[in-house]
Amino acid sequence: MAKGNDPYAVLPVAKAMQVFAYVTSQAHDVTLTEVVQALGMPKTTVFRYLQTLSAAGFFAHNVVQDRYGVGERFRELARMDAVYHSLRSTAQGEMDGLVGGFRETVNLAVLADDEVVYVDIREAARSQRFQARIGHRHPVHSTSLGKAIAAFLPVEAVERLVCTEFEQRTYRTLTDARTFRRHVEEARRRGFAMESGENEDGVTCVGVPILDDKGYPIAAVSLSAPDNRMQVLADRAAEALQDAARRITASLPSISLHGSV
Repeated sequence: MAKGNDPYAVLPVAKAMQVFAYVTSQAHDVTLTEVVQALGMPKTTVFRYLQTLSAAGFFAHNVVQDRYGVGERFRELARMDAVYHSLRSTAQGEMDGLVGGFRETVNLAVLADDEVVYVDIREAARSQRFQARIGHRHPVHSTSLGKAIAAFLPVEAVERLVCTEFEQRTYRTLTDARTFRRHVEEARRRGFAMESGENEDGVTCVGVPILDDKGYPIAAVSLSAPDNRMQVLADRAAEALQDAARRITASLPSISLHGSV
């Protein structure tokens, strides 16, 4: 429950979260009456919250028995959170090792809403600061991270990405579907993707997918460096990134996100 002296708290939302927390913490499906008695809220208010959360997929409403339980949307989010938490925890050591070995920036990203989202970044002391920050969203087609993920997506998912408009980030950014498909196919064949100045001028990146236990790309890890330094690092970086990605995959829980992102 939100504190009464918190000027930013939205009371109806706080009450809805009480209902949410109660239902999801029970070992069995509950009735409207049970929730009302447990929380001491008006019956009409609880009913509206239960119906709203059910409509959003967070609860499942058994109409015949008139009981409420955890919905598929909540289970999906919990499954994703478990994998992503394990991903970040496992990847930290591998990313630190890559930064120590190459003294260049290492990035970890996932695919969300057809964009690459940076979830962790490790920068070396000597490395220049690049545009990407944790939480930033960048296009799939202009990043090695995005191409590495796309290379191991189902064909229909790749075609969905092709249907989106290709933003031109730099003068080198690819802007046509044919070139994008070719880059994706090359990344699938080699096991890693590259982009040179397509997302940020003067920067070359090597990206490798991180697969779940079903071979679905839940993330990607990349190494970024100025063009001149990457010329002599690319092959060694690709091999090191692939080794790190395999170790991360081996440490992930046996849960697949295929179809969940």
